[in-house]
Amino acid sequence: MTRGARDESGVAQAAAPPQHGEPQAPYEARFEKPYEAPYEEPGALRVSSQGLPRWLDPVVEAVRTVRPTQLSRFLPPEDGRGRQSAVLVLFGEGPRGPELLLMERAGTLRSHAGQPSFPGGALDPEDGDPHTTGPLRAALREAEEETGLDPSGVQIFGVLPRLYIPVSEFVVTPVLGWWRDPSPVGVVDPAETARVFTVPVADLTDPDHRVIAVHPKGHLGPAFTVESALVWGFTAGVIDRILHFAGWERPWDRSRQVPLDWRA
Repeated sequence: MTRGARDESGVAQAAAPPQHGEPQAPYEARFEKPYEAPYEEPGALRVSSQGLPRWLDPVVEAVRTVRPTQLSRFLPPEDGRGRQSAVLVLFGEGPRGPELLLMERAGTLRSHAGQPSFPGGALDPEDGDPHTTGPLRAALREAEEETGLDPSGVQIFGVLPRLYIPVSEFVVTPVLGWWRDPSPVGVVDPAETARVFTVPVADLTDPDHRVIAVHPKGHLGPAFTVESALVWGFTAGVIDRILHFAGWERPWDRSRQVPLDWRA
């Protein structure tokens, strides 16, 4: 399918992202209207698709058109239960081309111990309104606290619908960013983070790195074997959906299963 064509869901399809060194055409913004806070406030954050590398085009389009039910069957409770939180889905450009920033949670944590994840966490009161710019601030703040990332080098270009993690009762807003000006990252607090690493998108789309994770309770979900880690759960689910709706997904063997540890 050619660039810009659409499948039945209305999401633009495109080839896999280019590898490092391939020429990129100027980006043409596709947002009908950039996100803006409904009121003026000091340091207001915006979501802007201006000036992104062309290979992010299909991700921008997917974020703009995807519906919550296309991402997960676990959506926020209608009664408002759940702790508001946000994660930063950060795309950068590495030696092997497009990549994502991930971290591994410390094994001593009470929730999701030892699990690879996006940087992120619960909203604090100072982050502001959870229905406007609160998740944007929280995603950047948590990324800085967990990885040492400099938020000033990140351009937020999209926000996915809020999703729900039943086991921890978190209502999570995935905030998508472009690492326009990369900064050094690493473990800030070993009590929270075991390691910080990047994963080439080429590895995430490689069928040899794709498996089905089998939870001890019988739950099945997409997973990735990358960078000496098994990425599963909420993080893998978001990555899987982004790859799918951006048109980057390649056919892979869903009969390949990996059992999770009983403590998962």
